[in-house]
Amino acid sequence: MNELTYGMKAVGLTFNPSGDEKVTEVKTLCAKVIDLLNELRADQRNEQSRLLSVAITEMQTAQMWAVKWITWKD
Repeated sequence: MNELTYGMKAVGLTFNPSGDEKVTEVKTLCAKVIDLLNELRADQRNEQSRLLSVAITEMQTAQMWAVKWITWKD
């Protein structure tokens, strides 16, 4: 794999001990959204920047809960 993007690092794309394809898919999709939000944030230096930072954090949170669901074992 080439150098990881900001989004890939933010979701921990390379961490998937179960090797589950659904985990990889969710993380990849969330990483793409985070990369887009991060690009938009680079042009902002005001309240909009803060809002994008919150959106990135919430995307990370959503990704973690989705992975939790995928890997849940009863």
